[in-house]
Amino acid sequence: MHIQSVGISLIICQFLKAEIDFYQKTSLNMNQSFETVSILSTLFFKDSVCVCVLGRWEVEELKENTVPGDRGLVLKSVAKHHAISAMLTKAFIFDNKPLIVQYEVNFQEGIDCGGAYIKLLSSSDDLNLEYFFDKTPYTIMFGPDKCGEDYKLHFIFRHKNPKTGEYDEKHAKRPDVDLKKFYLDKKTHLYTLVLKPDDTFEILIDQSVVSKGSLLEDMVPPVNPPKEIEDPSDKKPDDWDERPKIPDPNAVKPDDWDEDEPSKIEDSDAVKPEGWLDDEPQYVPDPNAKKPKDWDEEMDGEWEAPQIPNPKCETAPGCGHWVRPMKNNPNYKGKWKAPMIDNPNYQGIWSPRKIPNPDYFEDLHPFEMTPVSAVGLELWSMTSDIYFDNFIICSEKEVADRWAADGWGLKKLVASANEPGMFSQLVTAAEDHPWLWVLYILTLALPVGLGVLFCWPAKVREIYYIFICSVYKVKLTSSAEDEGEGGEDIDEEENEVADGSQEGDMSNKSGSEDEMKEADESTGFGDGPLKSVRKRRVRKD
Repeated sequence: MHIQSVGISLIICQFLKAEIDFYQKTSLNMNQSFETVSILSTLFFKDSVCVCVLGRWEVEELKENTVPGDRGLVLKSVAKHHAISAMLTKAFIFDNKPLIVQYEVNFQEGIDCGGAYIKLLSSSDDLNLEYFFDKTPYTIMFGPDKCGEDYKLHFIFRHKNPKTGEYDEKHAKRPDVDLKKFYLDKKTHLYTLVLKPDDTFEILIDQSVVSKGSLLEDMVPPVNPPKEIEDPSDKKPDDWDERPKIPDPNAVKPDDWDEDEPSKIEDSDAVKPEGWLDDEPQYVPDPNAKKPKDWDEEMDGEWEAPQIPNPKCETAPGCGHWVRPMKNNPNYKGKWKAPMIDNPNYQGIWSPRKIPNPDYFEDLHPFEMTPVSAVGLELWSMTSDIYFDNFIICSEKEVADRWAADGWGLKKLVASANEPGMFSQLVTAAEDHPWLWVLYILTLALPVGLGVLFCWPAKVREIYYIFICSVYKVKLTSSAEDEGEGGEDIDEEENEVADGSQEGDMSNKSGSEDEMKEADESTGFGDGPLKSVRKRRVRKD
């Protein structure tokens, strides 16, 4: 089993005014509990170039959803370069075992522009972490990066050309998932890279695969160059014709084709609208404007009130000199051009001839990369308080999962416990979108209304019948007033019917047959006197 948790070896220094004070070399084991430590990066000369790495690091707890006793490495400075690194206890050699790289990141303040990726540094005799900076050779770079609205999740490995010995960066294709939520939700997320000896890879966020592919097929540029390339010395012949269509040389412009006709002409049928104010200008000086007190006519010239739309024109069709509107010219044809025909001499799109690629090689196992002996964070960010924790490099996925459960899993549980309830989330959403209140009310009212309808159908039916009676009462009263004396009898009968229906509603002690009988009597469906009233209404209509 190959497991390495990362202890961080640091060079602590301070840049103050024009002097550089170097402090002692310190080793911090991220698996231990320790008090908050302030860590400054360094400044040094590399190949006669001054390298300034002045970003500040802290070892502290999360700002939110804190796990008691758990601390991580936090990038604190804004718009500064940061560098921190550690040697592995044993170099990782790419042979027949997978490589798993895993760590946690929390953008506690979101992220505007900056990265949170990790570098696996290449093994070499001259590797010195005291001089770790952006030009230090690495084998793999992996992790989140963002600037503006460009959200990236890097997986880059440096591939050695077997013919020239030079290294080229190979970039994995972008994941198909939306990365924005992982970078802006201010939660701790787990980033995992799995490289397998069969030259395949997987990228996971929070233990879910977001990208996978082949080192041979899904890297840009490809690991292996093409067998053939275009001949750089080949040139297109001067008489090569790439035009698929040409003007018909036999076409003749028609005699009645007038190229001088304009595309627009005045509409001779237009009539000036009635009420058009010819003598009123469209804009007039603002009568309420006053010359500023500090206006100097010698320096600023004669003061003039600003122009405003003429209020008299607001109620009129228009003001000022009326001009006929323009319309399309029916005789316009434009400049004559010969119609296009197929080019009889068309030879297709020219391309240089192919020749064997002198730089061609075939690497069938790009997994066999340069061994790794150190890990480091070399970052620049416009956002502070980027939290890192629980780095692990191993070869067994089960080990990485157990490591994640002991670290990221606890953070996830704490964050879930501290999340607001569903009701609070609904209220917060409605505050941002007030129209959601209507949806909430309808969602609650619909089941309540249906419950009342199905649980108490008789009561609902009584209320319906009473409503119908009140409607008939209004109509019958109106008919009685039109019919004269007969209307008094109708009113008396209607009052009796209404009283009867109300008494039935108040007593509510008879069975369903009595309820139906009372309803029939109240609505005029029984054998009572309302029959004659109904006949007179029909006859009147």
